[in-house]
Amino acid sequence: MHVPVLIQRLDSQLPLPAYEHPGDAAMDLRARVSVTLQPGERMLVPTGIAIALPAGFAAYVHPRSGLALKRGLGMVNAPGVIDAGYRGEIGVILINHDPEVAISLERGDRIAQLIVAPVAQAEFIEVRELPQSHRGEGGFGSTGVGTTTVGL
Repeated sequence: MHVPVLIQRLDSQLPLPAYEHPGDAAMDLRARVSVTLQPGERMLVPTGIAIALPAGFAAYVHPRSGLALKRGLGMVNAPGVIDAGYRGEIGVILINHDPEVAISLERGDRIAQLIVAPVAQAEFIEVRELPQSHRGEGGFGSTGVGTTTVGL
């Protein structure tokens, strides 16, 4: 399925996101600026693009697994959600999880992945009780890992 997404290039020297291989789910986002993140530091990194999604769609910004494995680079709010009505520059909130080594990113480096997907609008219907299910109230740890619930 192809979805028309309007894109505004805010930096004429950076390539637009593109699928690298047939069948890929995500396109790479690139850093518009060079940055260095110290151990534990987080930073909003601009990508140089803005998009206009059609109604009924959202875009999700995910970390790149290679950067996470090789350098300890992650995203604070993974995945980041871009709503159809947002028109500003896409920014990625990166964090350096390495406890000792700074991570330097150069302008144009691939820093995250963007997935465009359909979304449903929920209509909440308040009820006195929810219908029963096989799982019931089993949540965190319900498949065998013990947990403690705080504040309920």
